Amino acid sequence: MTNSANHSWTHAGHGLPASEPSLNTTAIATGLQLPAGFAAIAGDPELGPAITNNLARVEKKLREAIANSDPLADATSRHLVEAGGKRIRPLLTLLCAHLGDASRPAVVQAAVVVELTHLATLYHDDVMDSAPFRRGAPTAHEVWGNSVAVLTGDLIFARASILVSELGSRALGIQARTFERLCLGQLHETVGPRPDEDPVEHYLSVIADKTGSLVAASGQLGAIFAGADEAYEDVLVQYGEKVGVAFQLADDVIDVTGVKVKSGKSPGTDLREGVPTLPVLLLRNAATQGDQSAVELLKLIDGDLSSDEALAEAVAGLREHPVTAESWVVARAWADDAIAALAPLPEGVVKDSLTSFARAVVDRAS
Repeated sequence: MTNSANHSWTHAGHGLPASEPSLNTTAIATGLQLPAGFAAIAGDPELGPAITNNLARVEKKLREAIANSDPLADATSRHLVEAGGKRIRPLLTLLCAHLGDASRPAVVQAAVVVELTHLATLYHDDVMDSAPFRRGAPTAHEVWGNSVAVLTGDLIFARASILVSELGSRALGIQARTFERLCLGQLHETVGPRPDEDPVEHYLSVIADKTGSLVAASGQLGAIFAGADEAYEDVLVQYGEKVGVAFQLADDVIDVTGVKVKSGKSPGTDLREGVPTLPVLLLRNAATQGDQSAVELLKLIDGDLSSDEALAEAVAGLREHPVTAESWVVARAWADDAIAALAPLPEGVVKDSLTSFARAVVDRAS
C-alpha cells in the first residue's frame, strides 16, 4: 500500500465516485482465498469472479481508508490490515448484495465500513484481554502500548464513520446502533452477569452484541445498497445474529480447548485472562450439580495459570471434559437456527452459500 498523504481519507475527497478508476483486481485478488463454506461462490462462473473482484476492491479501499499522513498513525492503523484476516463480514456484505444489484458502488463502500468497524474493535478487545498475538502477529498494544492501541481503534472507528456518513442516514443509523451494541457487549463482558442473571444467558447476550450485531449489519447493508427486496433485510438480520453467535461460540470453544488456532491467538488466552467462555460456564454448572471432576478442574482453572505448564494442564483438562462436547452442541444449534431463518430467501447460490457458511463455522477443528 502507499503511505502518501494524497491517498489519505483526511486529504482526499470522500464522495462516491461517478466512475471508479481502473483497478487490476486480478493482481490484488491473487492472495485472497474464500473462507470455508463459500465453495459455491468460487464454483459459480458469474458470482465467483464478481465476488472476487469486489473483495479486491474492498482490500484496496481498506488500505486507502486507513492511510494517514502521520507516520505513527499510518503504521499503527496498517498493523492489523496487513496481518490479513478472513474478511468474512465484507464477504457477507458482497454476497448478500447479489440478492439485488451487486454492481452498485455503494455496496463495496458498505463492505469496507463493516471491516473497518471490525478491525477497530480488535484493537480495543486485545487491550482489554491482554492478548499477545492477533492473526499471527504481536498485537498493537504489545508493540506500541495500550494508549496508542486504543487511540488507533478510535481512529479507525472515525474512518468508518466518515465512509458510512457518505452512504446516507439509514446506513449511519445502522452503524450507530451496531456500534452501541458492540460497546455494550464489551461492557457487559467486562462487568459480568448480575447476581440474579444466569451466567450462560449473559454470555450468549454478550456474544450477540459483540459479534452477532456486526455480522447482521453486514448482510443487511449489502441488501440495502444493492436495492434488494426489503423483505430480505429482516431475514438477513436474523441470520446474521444467529450465525454470528454460532461463529463466536465455535471460536471461543476452539481457543479455550487448545485446538490449533489459525488466527494466531494463543490457546488458553481466555482461561489465563479469566474471560468467561461457554465451556467454563458449563463446567461451573456441572460442579454445582456434584460433578467432582468439574470441581477439581475448576480449582486448577481458578488458580495461578501464569506458567505455561499450568495453562496447558488446564486447557487439556477442559478439552477432555464433557462440557466441551456440550458446548459444540449449543454452537451447532445456533447454526441450525441461522439456516432455518434463511427459508424466505429465493433458492440459488446466495442462499446455498449462506447455508454452507453456517455449517462450516461449527464444523471446523481450527
